[in-house]
Amino acid sequence: MTTQLEPLPDDLAAAHAMILAQREQLTLAKSEVTVGRLEIERLKLMLAKARREQFGQSSERGKLLIEQLELAIEDLEETQAEQATKAEIAAPEAAKEKRAQAPRPPRRPLPDNLPVERIVEPAPCACGKCGSARLHKLGEVVSKTLECEPRRWKIIEHVREKFSCRDCEAITEAPAPSHPIPRGFAGPSLLAMVLVNKFLLHQPLNRQSKTFAREGIEIDVSTLADRVGACVVALAPLIDAIRTHVMSAERIHADDTTVPVLAKMKTVTGRIWTYVRDDRPFGGSDPPAALFYYSRNRAGEHPQRHLAGYVGLMQADAFDGYNQLYKAGRKPAPILEAACWSHGRRKFFDLAKTGEAPIAAEAVRRIDELFAIERTINGKAPEQRLAMRQEKSAPIVT
Repeated sequence: MTTQLEPLPDDLAAAHAMILAQREQLTLAKSEVTVGRLEIERLKLMLAKARREQFGQSSERGKLLIEQLELAIEDLEETQAEQATKAEIAAPEAAKEKRAQAPRPPRRPLPDNLPVERIVEPAPCACGKCGSARLHKLGEVVSKTLECEPRRWKIIEHVREKFSCRDCEAITEAPAPSHPIPRGFAGPSLLAMVLVNKFLLHQPLNRQSKTFAREGIEIDVSTLADRVGACVVALAPLIDAIRTHVMSAERIHADDTTVPVLAKMKTVTGRIWTYVRDDRPFGGSDPPAALFYYSRNRAGEHPQRHLAGYVGLMQADAFDGYNQLYKAGRKPAPILEAACWSHGRRKFFDLAKTGEAPIAAEAVRRIDELFAIERTINGKAPEQRLAMRQEKSAPIVT
């Protein structure tokens, strides 16, 4: 089968235009191949990430693998955008036709709660076709962009006027405003930003100090450290209030997780102990809260110290460090253990996913039936939950 070739042009200008057009098409074709190959790799990574999330073990190694996959996906998406932009610059008309044939999915709408800055472009003074100045406004074409202004620093002056009494000559002035840190120059928003950057975004104080310096604000690392230490004292009453609220609950949920900790010349693994009060699934109206403790290891002495005064029901995994809390001779009284079905299901699930353990698969199926029942009674009164559990859950457990 032969292909009918397009006849070559006779003049030099037409030949030059044909060469440029073919170069544009070749550039676009190469870019399409590259972008397509990158898209395949991105989809493979997304599939691997989804499989890891669905079937992978709940471990720090699994989380690390997911984070690495996410970084790889980001890198591929950035490379895709780079190649597509190069193709659009090299062959704008061909790229425009391609967008018309395969339009992108609609973008997420911009937030409607943001302030809007309206910029009206200068209107034309004459018709672009005939040059007439008799123009009549038909409407507007509005294009929106999302913009972010750089961080703006400011100094707030609290002015307290002084007055003297004409009768007794005493001096009177308004009381000084309250500051988070006595005699501190940093306002509450600045302190909150430093704490969030350090503890949530993991930006050390020396890096924050350099960032502030680039913005024209010189704050020494030692000064920031002083402010963080003072904030710990300032926030202590709130932490005590949360601790009192959580430990006064009839039931709490306990668990621990690993956390990497920077140490000399290496990173060690510490522990975050979390105790949660959430009465909403049980029809309670008290607000939920979580209490966190940190330790360098997973010794049982830590939860025993954290829960030294707690008496009630605790749902947790089968960590043997909790066993001392359940003993009959514990003072002031033993904690009532509520074993966690999710932790019990995990080992069955690990066996069932191999496809060679039918008893484990059946155990997972029956536990999932219990979870389905719980979803139907979530938030209802305790009496309703008890009746439903006795009617439907008890036979399955038996």
